[in-house]
Amino acid sequence: MTDNHTRNETYSPGLMKGKTCFMSGATSGINRQIAVRFAMEGAKVFVMSRSQDKVDDTVKELRGLGAEADGMAVDVRSYPDVDLAIQKCVELYGKLDMVLAGQAGNFVAGAAQMSSNAFKSVVDIDLLGTFNIYRAAVEHANKPGAAFLAITAPQATQPHMFQSHVCAAKAGVNMLTKCCAMEWGKSGIRVNAISPGPIDDTEGMKRLSGSPAIVEKYKQGLALKRMGTKDEIADAALWVCSDAARYVTGTILEIDGGTVLGDSSMAMEL
Repeated sequence: MTDNHTRNETYSPGLMKGKTCFMSGATSGINRQIAVRFAMEGAKVFVMSRSQDKVDDTVKELRGLGAEADGMAVDVRSYPDVDLAIQKCVELYGKLDMVLAGQAGNFVAGAAQMSSNAFKSVVDIDLLGTFNIYRAAVEHANKPGAAFLAITAPQATQPHMFQSHVCAAKAGVNMLTKCCAMEWGKSGIRVNAISPGPIDDTEGMKRLSGSPAIVEKYKQGLALKRMGTKDEIADAALWVCSDAARYVTGTILEIDGGTVLGDSSMAMEL
């Protein structure tokens, strides 16, 4: 079975034409692919991450696709700085049609070996960072019609050894998503989250997957027997933020090849 599931066809700009999209963590991995997909679909894209070099490189790529794009280096844990980036985006491109909170922190550590500061760092990046983005963005969102999107993980609902910090942070992201969906729905703002499973060629998988033998064993435990691709996550983000999903809010969309179903390696053949 091949893992080659990258989209090859050419996109015609349209689904996000003219819309303003603010994207945190969008200078690498899954989130950068989402930024590229939205740019190809006609969006005006403002990216934010901690590295100015990565921001500049991403903006260059997006502009090379013909998109209006800009960005700013910001630590998502600082609300005043996040607020400043949101204001800059709005000044450049107008009210927000789409807001992505995609920043994340992760490392492998047991709860008994982890420092309090290490645990706090992941919670602050993932959960507090998502709140900071949502809180700063909501007053600038198009009402009705704006779509907010967080990137969560299977650890939010499934306990994992050596991942207590991530499990706690992402569980909070899931509940924040649902609470904001309830509170802001009356104004026409939709709030959802995507939960990617094991995605090939990402920093997270490099840190967590281990040896090729472990990766292969892991894949065999998945219902689809393969890793996902960044393109597949970008497809899901495009759908849930587009008008095609205009009645979808408070949803945690699992794009994980069956990860949350449990180990399928022992399933009987039909």
